[in-house]
Amino acid sequence: MEFEVGSVVEGKVTGITKFGAFVSLPGGKSGLVHISEIAYSYVSEVSEHLKEGQEVKVKVINIDDANRINLSIKQATAPPARPAAPAQRPPRPAGPRNDGNRAPAFNSRPAASKEPVDFEDRLKQFMQASDSKLSELRYIEKKGSSRRGNGRR
Repeated sequence: MEFEVGSVVEGKVTGITKFGAFVSLPGGKSGLVHISEIAYSYVSEVSEHLKEGQEVKVKVINIDDANRINLSIKQATAPPARPAAPAQRPPRPAGPRNDGNRAPAFNSRPAASKEPVDFEDRLKQFMQASDSKLSELRYIEKKGSSRRGNGRR
């Protein structure tokens, strides 16, 4: 039987190592499921997730030049549902809080009304917030260093 990248087949675990598990495939072939392709969660011990002789559904993810077959158990199954996002904290009151000795506190900006849907939107939103906070920090540092520098000369 010839295997193609992307095909999903049934196999039997024939060996377990610290870096993955070997799986016997139809047609007398075998392949390796790397430890990172066993489960969607972190896997520290392969033997905690698989046992020799266990039947598993695997997806062929690569066949290299030496005809070694790389397999994935996690890609052969649907990812687990993501837990609901924790409730957001209420925003801090607007306006600087300054008692004369401390720098003003950062104002938390309320999240955009449109929740980012994909990774690119989330990354863009994160980068904008990060740039804004860095600008505020640089301003505070610049303002503070000019005060400290006046006493020395």
